[in-house]
Amino acid sequence: MSLAANLADLAPHAEVRVFEPKTEEERDCHWSFWGSGRHVEALKPACKGTWKRWQLIDHEKKVVHESVAQNYITLSASDYLKLCKANLSPTIQLVRNAVKKIDYKNNVAFLSAGDITYTAAHVFDSRPPEKKSGGMMQHFLGREIRTKEPITESDTVTLMDFRVDQSRGLHFIYVLPFSDTHLLIESTMISQSKEPQQWYLETIDNWLNERGISVESDIGYESGVIPMDNCQPQDSRTSAIGAASGTIRQSSGYSFNYIQQQTKQLAGRISRGCYEVPTPISAKLVFMDRLFNRVLIKHPELSVKLFMQMAGALNGEQFARFMTGTASFSEWGRVILSMPKTPFLRHMWSV
Repeated sequence: MSLAANLADLAPHAEVRVFEPKTEEERDCHWSFWGSGRHVEALKPACKGTWKRWQLIDHEKKVVHESVAQNYITLSASDYLKLCKANLSPTIQLVRNAVKKIDYKNNVAFLSAGDITYTAAHVFDSRPPEKKSGGMMQHFLGREIRTKEPITESDTVTLMDFRVDQSRGLHFIYVLPFSDTHLLIESTMISQSKEPQQWYLETIDNWLNERGISVESDIGYESGVIPMDNCQPQDSRTSAIGAASGTIRQSSGYSFNYIQQQTKQLAGRISRGCYEVPTPISAKLVFMDRLFNRVLIKHPELSVKLFMQMAGALNGEQFARFMTGTASFSEWGRVILSMPKTPFLRHMWSV
């Protein structure tokens, strides 16, 4: 849908069909990223929360960042998709059916959806990638609640609270305080295997109980799995975009910024008659992320320390740039100097 919205802006006369069987409400979840005030204003109808402060916590310390230029932004996926849909041009049609089959003949694609066969000169495929067996992934379950009493620090996002069970892999609590009585709490794991649903729920219950937070009502639940390894598209004959094309940062799971950059660049190319999908994340950044993940797998005892030291080496502005792939050479230097050297050097040649 992001590509369609950008095409409406940059190539308004392009004949486009968007195949999406699910409604905006059925796809609702939370998407978060770092962005400027310009992003907040442009996405205001879909913004569910914005913050200038975020923190990472372990048993020994707390790293708190503040930023003037950058906001941590959370969108309602449903509202974002509705915003995109409202901005589509008349030549872009939304088809509420899934594509069941794609055939090619003489460089023309024939897409079967519902009872209709559509033809296309170019197919861009944003379906989720094939999951790699044994690959690193971020998996989570979130519980959105209203509390009986106001909480403290409602102006601060908790990106990672590591004061939870670390015996099964890198595990943390992620908290978005939409107000002082409205929270999303996620139990999140970075590992090579998922856990039973009840395990995540019990972790959230324990975290709430330890802080004396009483739940007045449940608003909803969400869960997901984000691949943090190389991804393969479902159909190699199509042009993959989004996650299957590599828009997910393998060290963090963040993707929204990269999807926006990719689809805007692609729409601009299409307006000029070029249909090549832009590479979303540089090869250098992919290598560094894969090396980081390799160390996480081989040295799980270092996992919490790595994230805490990386965060502690940067201030708020620098951290936001690092997480969005726009860090300077000196900021990369700060991160590298904060890391233990031996495990990274040992695994550099096996990435």
